[in-house]
Amino acid sequence: MKPLQLLALGSLAVCLSSQAGVAIEKNMSLEIASEIASATVKDCATKGYNVTAAVVDRAGGVRVILRADKAGPHTLDSARRKAYTAASTKRSTSEMLENVQKNPAAQHLPMIDGFLVVAGGVPVKVGDDVIGAVGVGGAPGGNLDEQCANAGLAAVKDQLK
Repeated sequence: MKPLQLLALGSLAVCLSSQAGVAIEKNMSLEIASEIASATVKDCATKGYNVTAAVVDRAGGVRVILRADKAGPHTLDSARRKAYTAASTKRSTSEMLENVQKNPAAQHLPMIDGFLVVAGGVPVKVGDDVIGAVGVGGAPGGNLDEQCANAGLAAVKDQLK
C-alpha cells in the first residue's frame, strides 16, 4: 500500500472507533420536570380535576411527583406507571391502548411489570429524542388525564428545543 492509502485507512479507523465510544444522551432537568408537573396539575385543577402528575426521565426513573390536595391515593401509582409506560415505549399510553385493543400480538404488553396501558401518559421529546414522560391520574377519564399532560408539555415547549 502507498503511504497516502495507509493514512486514509488510519483516519477511517480513528473515525469509526470514536463513534463506538461513550453514548451521549439528552436528559430532563429537575427544573423542567417540576414545571411540567406543576403546569399539568394546575391545568387539571382549572377543570375541577384533582390529579397526580408524575414526570420520569428517559429510563423511567421518577424525577417529580406532584399530587393535588384532594387527589386520591391510587393516583400516585397510576400517574407513575403511565409515565413509565410512555417513556419505555416512546409513545403515548393512549396509542399503546389502541395498539393492544387492535393487535392480538400486543395483548400481553399490559403484563410487563410497571406498565399501565390506560390513557394519560405522554412522552417528553426534544426533537425526535424521548427524554422522559409525564403521566396523570385522577381525572374522570384517561383522555382527560392526557389533555392535562399535554397542557403541561405545552407550558415548557420552548425549553424542549
